[in-house]
Amino acid sequence: MDFEQSKSVLLSIHSGAGGVDAQDWAQMLCRMYIRFCKNRSWKVKIIDQSLGKEAGVKNVVLEIKGEGAYKILKKEQGVHRLVRISPFDASHSRHTSFAQVEVLPEIQDSKIEIKPEDLKIDTFRSSGHGGQNVQKVETGVRITHLPTNTVVRVQSERSQYQNKELALKILKSKLFLLQEEQKKELVSKIKGAHREIAWGNQIRSYVLHPYKMVKDHQTGKKSPEVEAVLDGQLEKIRKL
Repeated sequence: MDFEQSKSVLLSIHSGAGGVDAQDWAQMLCRMYIRFCKNRSWKVKIIDQSLGKEAGVKNVVLEIKGEGAYKILKKEQGVHRLVRISPFDASHSRHTSFAQVEVLPEIQDSKIEIKPEDLKIDTFRSSGHGGQNVQKVETGVRITHLPTNTVVRVQSERSQYQNKELALKILKSKLFLLQEEQKKELVSKIKGAHREIAWGNQIRSYVLHPYKMVKDHQTGKKSPEVEAVLDGQLEKIRKL
C-alpha cells in the first residue's frame, strides 16, 4: 500500500512533561497545524479532544484532508519542545514544555473484519472549548477493541451514529497497521520509534525566551521567525 499518496491524515497531539504549560503548548501546536492546513486550503477538523483543567488540551486529534497531506505532515511526527516565560507562573520564570505529534494515514481496507463481541462501545457527552456541553445527549463515542486494547474516541459529528461510523473507520486503519506490524514491521516506519515525551527526544525546538529561535533537529535548519512558524508558516523552518 502506498501510504505516501494518502490524502487523509489523522494528526494527534499529546501533551507531555510540563503540566499546564505542556497542555497549553499542545493547544498552540493544534492551532499551528490548523493554520497550516487552512493556508494550503486543506480541510481540517477536530474529531476528539481532552481539555486540560486549567488551560490547553491533554490530547487532541485532527482529521486533515488535502493533496499530499501524509507525505508533507509525516515529518512533523515526534516530540516538539517549547521554551518560554510561563504565563501560568506568578514568578514569571522560564519553563520548558513538551508535546508529542503522531501522524497516521487513512487506510481503506475492506479485508479488516471486526467482530462485534470484540468491541466495547461507550458513549459520552461531546464537549467544546471551556468544557461546556455542546450536546445534552451522549453523542460522543469511545470504542475499545478488546483483543488489542486499541481505543478510538470521536465526538466531532452531531449524531452518535455518525461518530460511531467514523470511529469504526479509524479503528480499522489502526488495526490494519497493527497487522502490518506483525507481518512487515511497518508501524515503526509510519509512526516512528516510540520516544518519551521529554528532554532529549525532540525533533524541533521553539524558543521564545531569552531569545527567539526555532530549530529543526532533523535537518539542523534554524529560523528566528518562531512566531511565523507558530502561525502555521512551516515553510519558514522546513522544505515542503
